[in-house]
Amino acid sequence: MDMQASRQLAVTQQQAWDALNDPAVLKTCIPGCDKVEATGENQYAIGMALKIGPVSARFTGKITLSDILPPESYKLSFEGQGGPAGFGKGSAAVSLAPNAEGCELSYTVHASVGGKVAQLGQRLIDGAAKSMAEDFFKRFDDEMQRQHPESYTAKMVMGEVETEAPVAASSRPAIPLWVWAVGAAVLGLAVWLGS
Repeated sequence: MDMQASRQLAVTQQQAWDALNDPAVLKTCIPGCDKVEATGENQYAIGMALKIGPVSARFTGKITLSDILPPESYKLSFEGQGGPAGFGKGSAAVSLAPNAEGCELSYTVHASVGGKVAQLGQRLIDGAAKSMAEDFFKRFDDEMQRQHPESYTAKMVMGEVETEAPVAASSRPAIPLWVWAVGAAVLGLAVWLGS
């Protein structure tokens, strides 16, 4: 499976980078995620529970970051196991580019799945991965509104963003979010396919 996409964010490149490197933000934004923990330098363990239709499965996986160029880009490799449901593994390249509206997050993912998940068919797998990625980015955008309301307020005043006013601001530093988004989408796809 290959997937490419980009997303405009109202926050600055540095703000997006910091959030993408924060395990607490990632745990909040990745659908079904209940664990994001550092296990070594640029290595993380992740746990996810997903329910697709009548089937539920718990997946565990690891993500390793490389070619890190803060706050611009990095690469990640990931693998996840869902027991009898199947497995997923792959790599992703993520980049953040500043622009007049904030920054643009772009990613390219190459992944493969096996086990029961692979039996569901490429179309179903691709659809599930895209759906998870969209869910992740919506949650991430909501979190950025909470953490950086000033960025969104300025856009709302200019009529560029049609969202509700953010509730509260907080700041956290740590793991690249875009890396987790891509990894989570691929892992989630593997989980979904395993379901």
